Amino acid sequence: MLFLASKILLPLLLPSNLLILLGLAGLVLMLTGRRRAGLRLAAVSLLLLAILGFGPIGPLLTNILENRFPAWDADRGPPDGIVVLGSAINPVLSRDRGVTALNAAAERVTVIAKLARDFPDARIVFTSGDASLTGKAGAEADYLPPLLDTFGVPRARVVLETHARNTAENAAFSKALADPKPGERWLLVTSAQHMPRAIGCFRRIGFTVEAYPVDWRTRRHVRWGLSTSLSGGLARTDDAVHEWLGLLAYWLIGRTDQLLPGP
Repeated sequence: MLFLASKILLPLLLPSNLLILLGLAGLVLMLTGRRRAGLRLAAVSLLLLAILGFGPIGPLLTNILENRFPAWDADRGPPDGIVVLGSAINPVLSRDRGVTALNAAAERVTVIAKLARDFPDARIVFTSGDASLTGKAGAEADYLPPLLDTFGVPRARVVLETHARNTAENAAFSKALADPKPGERWLLVTSAQHMPRAIGCFRRIGFTVEAYPVDWRTRRHVRWGLSTSLSGGLARTDDAVHEWLGLLAYWLIGRTDQLLPGP
């Protein structure tokens, strides 16, 4: 039920969708004779869309999350293992085109080549199943092996976890595969803005990991300029709000012990 709710309700709570619904409600009011109220509602919707699309709110919300965990310090020595979270491969497009199709979070998987080379003795677990609502998209992890071939990384180096549908399951299922021993050091690779929620899930189940953030979307300090693309600005705001809503939901249902996990 929680999985279904996250797939159905969460998209409705994204700013761009909410504001479009607000604007449509304004049009309905105008068509039903409440012209003044409808115009006000449509105007508010348009104004907020412009503010969220052209303004710095999205980058600011993203920046707070991305600055929560610093880049990993290699001076601490090599890790014993590495867990890489998915959501970087589009399984539907990959199956349709016959190639491994990457999305905007591609660095989550491309960094495997560097980590496998830098730490030849480290175990690597890649975790990502079928996160689609219908369960018919296919497991993302199934499309990683051809990419490993292009990296020159032996397929046997990476253990594939193909059942996780969300971050909490990523943590639980990868822990079962990794079976970390006391004293071992494990890295967790995921997008910088997703790292707080991911770390919170791993801590909650007792899997101690060190943050290895990738896929940065903002600079260290946000610049208070205007976006030149309404659609791009809205997309960034939606992504940030999606992650903040995820943090809140996971904290409320007990999947993390803190609202905003940190180092």
